[in-house]
Amino acid sequence: MSTHLTPSDRTFMKHFAIMIAGLAATAVVLAIIGGVVYSFEPSPQSEAKTIEASERITPVGAVYAGATGRAAMQAAAAAAAKAAASQVAYGGTTDGKVIFDQLCTTCHTTGAAGAPKITDKAAWAPRIAEGIATLIKHAEDGYTGPDGNHMPARGGNPALTDAQIEATVKWMVSQVK
Repeated sequence: MSTHLTPSDRTFMKHFAIMIAGLAATAVVLAIIGGVVYSFEPSPQSEAKTIEASERITPVGAVYAGATGRAAMQAAAAAAAKAAASQVAYGGTTDGKVIFDQLCTTCHTTGAAGAPKITDKAAWAPRIAEGIATLIKHAEDGYTGPDGNHMPARGGNPALTDAQIEATVKWMVSQVK
């Protein structure tokens, strides 16, 4: 066998060498680009930050199906009720004056958003004529008056219990009678 290359073999080897050199140069350029891109990659986070981020993006709701879902739903409802019970407003007091001073005074002493002032007996008279049960219902569920002014449900504090609302409404009515 001869070690002599024909002109076509030499041309092939020349083109093959150029192609290999081009591929090697491309690999070097890609490695440099990869190094530059990796240098801008943020450093790994601590485990606490990872947990915090996962809690932030956890879905708000869940789907419950079948017996297992029913049990999970009941457990979730019980947990929510327990959490709500621990969030009772103003230490659970049913002193209407205390709750009024803490929550209701903002609107009912200034007349903000059309709220009847606690000192305005004329403004309260038609409301009292509707009955205490109606006033309590409006305080619990919220109310939009004919003038478009709005009182938020539970005075804007969802942690108020029905007993606290009733005590506060009765105290307010006793102040304007």
